[in-house]
Amino acid sequence: MSENNVQQRSLSEKVFGAEKDSAASLAQGKLSKYNQIAIRMFHTGVLTPKEMAFPAVAEFATRLLSGITYYRTLYFVNVLKIDMVYVTVILTLISIYDILNNPLMGAVYDRTRTRWGKARPYIIFTAIPYFLSTAVLYSGALFLGDKAGNDPKKIIFVFVLLFIQETFSTIYTIPRNNMLTLQTPNPKDRINMGLVNNYIGEMGAQLVYITFLPLLELNNKGYINAPMPVIFALITCGTAMLGCMSNIAMAIGCKERIILQPKPAPIQKSIFYVLKNKYAMRNFLANFSVSWWSSGGYSWDVVTQMEIFGGTFYSFLAYLPYNIFDTLSLAFIPKFQKIFKNNNRKAVIWLRLWDLLCVLGMFALGCPVVDKKWAIIGIYALFYGINGFNNGPSKVFEAELSREINDYTEYMTGERPDGTISILTDLITKVTSPINAWLTIKLFKWSGYDSTIDMLPWSQGSKVIYQKVFFLFNGIQLIPNIIKMIPYIFYDLEGEKRERMYIALNERRALLANEHLTNNAVEEMVQMLENEAAEKA
Repeated sequence: MSENNVQQRSLSEKVFGAEKDSAASLAQGKLSKYNQIAIRMFHTGVLTPKEMAFPAVAEFATRLLSGITYYRTLYFVNVLKIDMVYVTVILTLISIYDILNNPLMGAVYDRTRTRWGKARPYIIFTAIPYFLSTAVLYSGALFLGDKAGNDPKKIIFVFVLLFIQETFSTIYTIPRNNMLTLQTPNPKDRINMGLVNNYIGEMGAQLVYITFLPLLELNNKGYINAPMPVIFALITCGTAMLGCMSNIAMAIGCKERIILQPKPAPIQKSIFYVLKNKYAMRNFLANFSVSWWSSGGYSWDVVTQMEIFGGTFYSFLAYLPYNIFDTLSLAFIPKFQKIFKNNNRKAVIWLRLWDLLCVLGMFALGCPVVDKKWAIIGIYALFYGINGFNNGPSKVFEAELSREINDYTEYMTGERPDGTISILTDLITKVTSPINAWLTIKLFKWSGYDSTIDMLPWSQGSKVIYQKVFFLFNGIQLIPNIIKMIPYIFYDLEGEKRERMYIALNERRALLANEHLTNNAVEEMVQMLENEAAEKA
């Protein structure tokens, strides 16, 4: 082999290979004495009932707020009465600000080492400003009034509050999203906790939907006098109070048990750790390739339910099969785990294909009969109900697959630079945000939808407009979702390879815990597992 080829391979190993002293590269002799404790970490659950309950309540509040934020554009355009062009410009500027904000927070978070943990201090001190700024933002219509769409006061108010909200959202969200991975090294623990979070969180999101839409319809039909500014303000203020209390309780009551590298790598090094994770890199490329995609930036689901289906009652019928099967799908998880033999990759691929076929059938059969109320409701109910049948299993498999990919970074680098790596993944949407904003405006105009008309059944009076609305609601995401699924075809972190990775990870964690006695939660966990092993011996 030529000297040039040797140098090329050396460079390749340096860029893509395991870091020195990572679990993937440490000599087995150094780790072997921790083998039994590592195996027990992998197979023994450590989360207490309290540590399951607190995150679930916090997730409920977070999803409540996400449910409200889902109607953000509708609120800006229909309640605050700001022109769609100004709204798009504001959201684009905030995205550009994120390019500076996210890297800073990601780097600071990854370098945080305190006696209380890595994520918990941020959650304690940023939950209040995050939820409070959101409540003020969605209460603005109470005191700004119903003025012109280009009123400078409204535009400045929205920009400033979004700026504040986005700042604290970044500081809060990165630690919040990584809290579960720091609580336990046991995959079953994480699956159970993730499942509880998903379903309790889904209850929060559904609570917003079942409250918001009926009130909107009753208002538009003149049956009640509950102004939308008041509705938004009441819901967000109540959510903010619950969000602050539940997140602080979670941060105080839950332990971080994953031992971290005492001295993290420099920023300029850790930011490229995504290159050490081929699975994360493939997902990054797939997401980047479709990050410019847009659905028109409006609440097309609300338009569909209020104007095509015909209102709250008919929407209830259209969503009824989904809501039934979504709840029942929890019981199907063991069956699906058996079918796929706990192979997360195969499960995610097949369940995503299942969802794509449901969306394709819904759009292909529904679009031609969009003007026939009972036909479109029946088609939607059928395919969306079939879609909900696999919700529980798909959430379990996808969440754990995502955590496995993040754990692979720690396996290859010895660190958990979750915040720094998220810089690159988050920048996807920021880099392409100008294209996305342009497409949003174009698609909104292409739809022909007039947002100044009250949302009442068939109020636009055009089948073509509602066909476009139905397409923007559920058909436009088909291609991006297919592209995002491609990386999982090449995913091979499964079976013995997956288990060996986790055993090596836990061996190294035990080694670090032994060398750096700074984390009481880790010491307690290791001592508990050692005592259990001694009792069985």
